Amino acid sequence: MAKPKSSTTEQVESLQQENTILKQQNDELKSKVEWLEEKLRKATHQRFAASSERTKTDSVQTLLFNEAEVESEPTLEEPTMETITYKRKKKRPGQRDELLKDLPVERMEYRLPEEEQVCSCCGGAMHEMSSETRTEIKIIPAQMKVVEHVQYIYACRHCEKHETETPVVKASMPRPAFPGSLASASAVAYIMSKKYVEGMPLYRQEQQFERQGFPLSRQTMANWVLAGATTWLSKIYDRMHQELLQRKYLHADETTLQVLHESGRTADTKSYMWLYRSGRDGPPIVLYDYQETRSREHPTRFLQGFHGYIHVDGYVGYEDIPDVTLSGCWSHARRKFDEAIKALPASKRNTPVAAREGLEYCNRLFKIERGLKDMTPEKRYEQRLEQSRPVLDAFLPWLEFQKENILPKSALGEAVNYCLRQWGKLTVFLEDGHLEIDNNRGERSIKPFVIGRKNFLFSNTPRGARASAITYSIVETAKENGLDPFQYLCYLFEQLPNVPDDESDSLAALLPWAGNLPDEVRHSRRKTP
Repeated sequence: MAKPKSSTTEQVESLQQENTILKQQNDELKSKVEWLEEKLRKATHQRFAASSERTKTDSVQTLLFNEAEVESEPTLEEPTMETITYKRKKKRPGQRDELLKDLPVERMEYRLPEEEQVCSCCGGAMHEMSSETRTEIKIIPAQMKVVEHVQYIYACRHCEKHETETPVVKASMPRPAFPGSLASASAVAYIMSKKYVEGMPLYRQEQQFERQGFPLSRQTMANWVLAGATTWLSKIYDRMHQELLQRKYLHADETTLQVLHESGRTADTKSYMWLYRSGRDGPPIVLYDYQETRSREHPTRFLQGFHGYIHVDGYVGYEDIPDVTLSGCWSHARRKFDEAIKALPASKRNTPVAAREGLEYCNRLFKIERGLKDMTPEKRYEQRLEQSRPVLDAFLPWLEFQKENILPKSALGEAVNYCLRQWGKLTVFLEDGHLEIDNNRGERSIKPFVIGRKNFLFSNTPRGARASAITYSIVETAKENGLDPFQYLCYLFEQLPNVPDDESDSLAALLPWAGNLPDEVRHSRRKTP
């Protein structure tokens, strides 16, 4: 007997509904598998593959041990004494002459003994006809010596014999930075330079001093560093902080730091080192600020009194700072599209996919910026409106279209959503020709701390972390202003103890961009006296 028609229809509809559900579930599972595969490719690329978008400090650490083999080029010729420019058919100073021009010269002469200055042919006296010179560099390792500061005291012979009181006068002597200590200005400057410029932890310096026959413990060096930073360098730091707040264009960034002994916190809790630095207006200033958290209260407090623009990435901690306009980073936006391409299967990476199209929009903006690099801020502002604005006007509709057609959690979805969330900040650079298209200036300035962190791993106490922030600020600002960090630190430790606290002009004369700094501070090489 045949089944009723209504029953058959219901069964078909049920099967169709079940098929729709299964198809939907299959699509969802397929999308999830594709997303997981994308994440795996992205993670694999970040771990193993070379990348032009970021610097792997781990790879730098690995190469330290075979740097000579990696960097060596057996076929590369040494700098010649002269280089011929064939186009002009004229000679110009050689690379070697340019390399050695500021180094002191030690001359060693080799002459025949007088009794050998006899001609082998006729027996007559010989004269100096000419000479040949071989040039080489000589490296003198760090040397230590004891310096005794002898202060003579004077009295009156007549008063000693005939008066009830005898005037006593001491010869003037500069006040030391570390009274009652073996530490000299150069010793502390050397230790700080090794640690904060060259990334050599104190325990390695301790081993180095031991090999040189001077058992200087890391605890003693740590005390010297803390005293030098908190007592003296903090004065320069505070003055640079005041100067920074007077600028109009800043860059900011932050990175993690581990501090072992923080009150109420476990040793593995992450703390933060914040970076604030100046932009194109005026001499460079680079300041680090240690804080226990990544809370937005820290930049708000540090930047109190600042009015202007700050270049940032996408971190919300910089939001709502009073009297501040945030300028976004196109390098971050570009990087996300680059990562989306690398997350694709190898067969699709060179095809005209959406991620590559998004990357091309970013590349066009950077190409325009390279052409505007040497222009005045006023001209750069005009050219951005003429050249960059049309690119942005085309890019925004493209982003909005992509958002409706891609998975939000995919690598491309993350790139698109980042741009849309940050769009208001990413277009701020059109407002002022002094502004930059990215926050690379801030990222470059925080990199020395990140590399140094790989060597010393952590700070022991908050006081040590603050001392590191102060010292990094001084040496990085010195480098940015063309100073030799060691010579500058040495100069500060010699001068600061003899500057009265109420003489702000004297303190201003010690800032890294001051015009009256001595030549040995301004140049890493000393000319022959």
